[in-house]
Amino acid sequence: MTVVNVAARTMMAEPVAGGRFGEFGGRYVPESLVSACAEVEDAFREAWSDASFRHRLERLRAVHAGRPTALTPAANLSAELGVTVLLKREDLAHTGSHKINNVLGQALLAHRMGRRRLLAETGAGQHGVATATAAALFGLDATVFMGERDIERQQLNVFRMTMLGAEIVAVRSGSRTLKDACNEAMRHWVTAAHDSYYCVGSVMGPHPYPWMVREFQRVIGEEARAQCAAELPMAVPTHVVACVGGGSNAAGTFAGFVDTPARLIGVEAAGGAAMSGGTPGIVHGYRSRVLQDEHGQVAEAHSIAPGLDYPGVGPEHAYLGDIRRARYVTVTDDEVVPALRRLARTEGILCALESAHAVAWVLRAAGTAELPTGSTVLVTLSGRGDKDMPALMAADAR
Repeated sequence: MTVVNVAARTMMAEPVAGGRFGEFGGRYVPESLVSACAEVEDAFREAWSDASFRHRLERLRAVHAGRPTALTPAANLSAELGVTVLLKREDLAHTGSHKINNVLGQALLAHRMGRRRLLAETGAGQHGVATATAAALFGLDATVFMGERDIERQQLNVFRMTMLGAEIVAVRSGSRTLKDACNEAMRHWVTAAHDSYYCVGSVMGPHPYPWMVREFQRVIGEEARAQCAAELPMAVPTHVVACVGGGSNAAGTFAGFVDTPARLIGVEAAGGAAMSGGTPGIVHGYRSRVLQDEHGQVAEAHSIAPGLDYPGVGPEHAYLGDIRRARYVTVTDDEVVPALRRLARTEGILCALESAHAVAWVLRAAGTAELPTGSTVLVTLSGRGDKDMPALMAADAR
């Protein structure tokens, strides 16, 4: 069992001055955005200390998003693997993923700040759908930046966004994926900060976004902690596992268990493994581990899962890895689709390709020293797989 690091417990409360998690985090933005970030930070601090704001958010999560989400014992898979597998079902939340937890919080904040439009970036489309949903709920406009390549492979989510009234801006630069969508969203924010709120989709970006998004996603870990206590004789699982791109579902999950002996495992896509293959650098307004060349030029990431097709990782994850409170591993594209199918055929659950990375690691590690027989593992299913079915159907047809 992992010895709990006191620094990790303290860190997953609030970053130190300037939004730092150790050497990571901070605020690296053009001068024109410094005041915008500071305004968001001040508004968040004020709102987060306001009981009425928290009460309204809690009610929205309950009546609009369907929280709490279930903790589902994967009995058939557990019997096959020799480990107890519990699934935290963020796929059951409204809009189909954990993204709604964060977006409801940020949309409520934007409304409180008097902003009239939400800006967002999206890769897999789930954050875009959640943003469009919240914008409709609060009577706001929504503009979503999405890489042209992701638009092609996530047409269902693009259609959902347009049905909800959002404007989709296709990004044709670079790799035409999430990295480039983030670039364009931040560029646009420079010109529109006076009336628009940038609704960041993960625990990334300039301070206060990594901290704020983690706090909005903390509900995952807090619910799971209480649910595990009711389900397990030992109250806490031996392992807690979640996929990591930017890393918001993992950060929210880990926040509920960082002060326990549970081993925290973040699973990256092998082609976008900033924790495993990156070096310290700056991307999208924050310092973290980044895939880059010797000249500091950000490299292109690749993953079968659009939501993990990103060359950086949230700064809090970089710190958790550095102090060895969490361990970060990779799985390949070739492991992901079989993992998705196996979960579907053993438990009747179609998860997203992103979530299937976490499942794939459990399948590979079960019965080894990494995940010994008899272990208990909590896996966060960050989203449902509807969005990925057209791509899997096309792959099968080939």
